[in-house]
Amino acid sequence: MLSLATLLDNPALELRLLVPGPAGAVGREALWVHNTELPDPSPYVRAGEIVLTNGLWLHETTAAAFAASVRRAGAAGIVFGLRNETPVTPPELIAACDREGMPLVEISIEVPFTAVTEAASAIHADQRRDALVGMVRRGDALASAISHGAGASGVLAVLRREHDLPLAVVDRMARPLAAAGVELTAQQRRIVAEGLARHPPPLEVDLGGEEGRATVFLVGAVGDTDAALVCMRPVSGLSRSEQDALDQAARFLSLEVAKQQAIQAIELRFASELLDMILSGAQRAAEVPDRLRAFGVDPSGELVVLTVAFAAGTESTLPGLTETVTEFFLRQSLAVVVAGGSQDVVAVLQRPRQDVARLADALCSAVQKRFPDRSPVVGFGEVAASAGELRQPLVQSREACQVLRRRGSTAVASFRQLGTHRLLLGLQDSGTLQGFADGMLGPLREYDGLRDGELETTLRTFLAHDGQFGATAAALHVHVNTLRNRLAKITELTGRDVARTDDRVDLYLALEADDMSRSR
Repeated sequence: MLSLATLLDNPALELRLLVPGPAGAVGREALWVHNTELPDPSPYVRAGEIVLTNGLWLHETTAAAFAASVRRAGAAGIVFGLRNETPVTPPELIAACDREGMPLVEISIEVPFTAVTEAASAIHADQRRDALVGMVRRGDALASAISHGAGASGVLAVLRREHDLPLAVVDRMARPLAAAGVELTAQQRRIVAEGLARHPPPLEVDLGGEEGRATVFLVGAVGDTDAALVCMRPVSGLSRSEQDALDQAARFLSLEVAKQQAIQAIELRFASELLDMILSGAQRAAEVPDRLRAFGVDPSGELVVLTVAFAAGTESTLPGLTETVTEFFLRQSLAVVVAGGSQDVVAVLQRPRQDVARLADALCSAVQKRFPDRSPVVGFGEVAASAGELRQPLVQSREACQVLRRRGSTAVASFRQLGTHRLLLGLQDSGTLQGFADGMLGPLREYDGLRDGELETTLRTFLAHDGQFGATAAALHVHVNTLRNRLAKITELTGRDVARTDDRVDLYLALEADDMSRSR
């Protein structure tokens, strides 16, 4: 590191310290050396530079004014070069530097300023070489940690061998991936995750408490910022070498995060395929046991299915819901297959020792804690005796969840508890449901396709508004007479009169059956 102290340690420069300045000033890191004979060099001297001068300005200004201008510039010190005309350093300059707290060094007549510049250049070259060698060695150690499966914790261990810093790695879902020298609270992890969601993410976050401000080094996998390497020090409290090491480690952490994301994507795809296998019935029934075993679930034992979503009026699924459900079952030490979809998240697992309803309540509470501003619901079906009987519990669980979403009054319920028409519809296979729906709605869709009549939309809106003509017309932005004409056409095409209760039930069930068959 270039400083007055390192220059003084070089005997070839023949330097002599005259004024040490404040404590530690001589050892302060210097930016570079600056040769000047201007009476006021402050506009040109950069903060941290060492000023080299022969005192040619003495006939234009005073030593006090010169020392004050160097102090204003924030220079690291002054090196006064002796010459035949000034064989000793002017006493007034020594006194002025002492008053200003400016370190002052004297260089002999025999040594030119070029020798100081060459020495500074050599120090910088050595520093850059050492930094490069350190980066290469650190890179090798980080690569070794990653390749040997040490993960994020291994990366932090490499950093801690060089720099004793409190570190943590937090992903955008506020999950702790690793920590060394510090344990972040759940609230602090949420603060970091909220910062990562901002565009652009901040370089520092205020974690409150004793920790105060922490520096954030972004960890990106594929384009987006997926996690953060958090150092419990503000940027101003980190040296350049520490910042470089942390930045390098963040890049290696990107590899680890990308690897974990790839594994999660594969697991999620396998889990989603399992649901397709179960819903396909006999066609793919033979594949289900092997897929369950791959997740550690015994296909020969009793199995249960729980489905999680959020109540209507909020997003049905959110980033992190699948991970939250998975973490819940892992904390319960239960082998599970968790599949996230656009409408819900499904968990297939071995029948637990505790009551399924209690487990569902606990799961709902865990999701609520993770998403405090949402209203989670959990539905479950009958217990399956084995993997071959999973189809019905899966359908029941998802249908129960959908009913709970619409009602919003109950958070957890089984399919049998709901007592709704969907219970009866849920007992039918997709082919039966779709056949019933197509038979009833087919004429309307054919008419709409040829004339853009919006009959199906009109029917759905009319039933959703409990058969109220005024409310339906307002929702469709049409005149009431136009609505009556459309309903008459629906009666003509389907043979069902929306004014009759029996016929209205048939039409409503056809729409419900169509929605259910499409969602399976």
